[in-house]
Amino acid sequence: MPSRLRYEEAPEVCAMVDILSAMEEFSHIDTRRVYCVRSWGSRSRAVARIYGLPGPWVTVLGPGYVIEVIGERFYRLPLEDRVKTVIHELLHIPSTFSGGLRPHGRLVNGRAVSRLYRRAVRLGLLDRIVEVLGDRGG
Repeated sequence: MPSRLRYEEAPEVCAMVDILSAMEEFSHIDTRRVYCVRSWGSRSRAVARIYGLPGPWVTVLGPGYVIEVIGERFYRLPLEDRVKTVIHELLHIPSTFSGGLRPHGRLVNGRAVSRLYRRAVRLGLLDRIVEVLGDRGG
């Protein structure tokens, strides 16, 4: 029998989002409107996904985003790669914070993630993440 997909809140991922939002590249992100969950039992090969609210939901609730980390994959990664994963998902949020998503390409790619990760380290944000999460990071 296949395992059942389940979701739970992921406050440690939201803590990373809060800390990383101090970077000017993410100043447009309203962290109060970014929700973080972890899933267990997914068959996805992804480590994480981001969802923007579709049109009718934006009309009723306002723009927002859900970052989902796939528990079986995300928590096996070293802290550096977990932070890079969250940076990658945040790059998908457009500067308009409209509920839409940026595609992979010029603005969302591995080079951009690596550049922003290095900047986060220089700014001491990784140290703050380790303080908040502890050395296990999750």
